[in-house]
Amino acid sequence: MNDPSEGMTGQVAPTGNGMAVAGMVLAICAVVLSWMPVINFACWLLGLIFSAVGLRNANRGAPYRGMAIAGLAISLAGIVLIILLIISIGMVFAP
Repeated sequence: MNDPSEGMTGQVAPTGNGMAVAGMVLAICAVVLSWMPVINFACWLLGLIFSAVGLRNANRGAPYRGMAIAGLAISLAGIVLIILLIISIGMVFAP
């Protein structure tokens, strides 16, 4: 009889880095949804967290290190811009 596992000795399928992909997707969604304040901030924050975890996984050997770094950079830039926008609006409308 033919064994279905014959010829497959010790091969492991490469694992992905879902956190890096999720961080990048959330950062891009935050850019696209920048006109929706609450959803925008939530996407930036989650994108930052997922990208940081994805970068940690990539440093341990998982793929998509560049995607994790890009998601982290976009998320950090977005959060800084949101904070500066809130401060500038507060200064304009301050009594």
